Amino acid sequence: MNFLEYGNHTAVTEFILLGLTEDPIMRVILFTIMLCIYLVTVFGNLSTIVLIRVSSQLHNPMYFFLSYLAFADIGFSFSVTPNMLVNFLVETNTISYFGCGIQLGSAVFFGTAECFLLAAMAYDRFVAICNPLLYSTKMSTRVCAHLLVMSYIGGFINASSFTLSFFSLLFCGPNRVNHFFCDFAPLVKLSCSDVSVPAIVPSFSSGSIIVVTVFVIAISYIYILITILKMRSTEGRHKAFSTCTSYLTAVTLYFGTLFFIYVMPKSSYSTDQNKVVSVFYTVVIPMLNPLIYSLRNKEIKEALKRAFSRKLYS
Repeated sequence: MNFLEYGNHTAVTEFILLGLTEDPIMRVILFTIMLCIYLVTVFGNLSTIVLIRVSSQLHNPMYFFLSYLAFADIGFSFSVTPNMLVNFLVETNTISYFGCGIQLGSAVFFGTAECFLLAAMAYDRFVAICNPLLYSTKMSTRVCAHLLVMSYIGGFINASSFTLSFFSLLFCGPNRVNHFFCDFAPLVKLSCSDVSVPAIVPSFSSGSIIVVTVFVIAISYIYILITILKMRSTEGRHKAFSTCTSYLTAVTLYFGTLFFIYVMPKSSYSTDQNKVVSVFYTVVIPMLNPLIYSLRNKEIKEALKRAFSRKLYS
């Protein structure tokens, strides 16, 4: 049954995800592309985690956070992509009311944790470049563990605000979600209850997190840029810039899409544009992160070469 009597209303017990397209040919093409992206995402991020764990030269705070960023990317992609792939194969893709809440919560949890981890990585680079003599103290194992725990606590709090707001909504009419996953905005449009408070709470929570993390990243990199420009050694400036370039690329891609989704006025873009941007930050960016860090990071490339050479001669 799709509906259940609830007081004087008929409550929805499952939703229909409309997905990206209804064209059967485009479905086959997109299924193939998205499956390849998902496999690359899982393989790339798992490889990053394993390489950091087995390579002693990568046992430092920067790569400690990078390994958990890769874990968050896997979780983020896993929350959304498998269900989207199913959507391409079936005529009608349904998801239960509770399944929708769980998908929403898990996507927000890993997405928020990624925001905090990127901020922690910015702080790590700030200390390494601006206060190198205090690096071992300010970025000790204990400090890194605290920053990691805070990242996941922040993810849990934000995910809770979205999930509780979703479960506080009453759905008693249309159950067709114009999206490829249970995103909050299209679900709010289907609610037949007062959405003023349930819509404001998660918006305030996610908006605050984006502002705080972007502020930390911006301040950190302003100081980093000032410090780099003061360096007399051209080689030192080049090394510092190359270390930060891959990080800034990942940050720009991720927060640029989040800004479009959560900060820009909803009237300034269409639902189809929202879907395209959502595909980018939920599916494509988790695949790009390990590629960005591995292709632009000298230490990771050297660790890969050593790992392959040991395997060849073992």
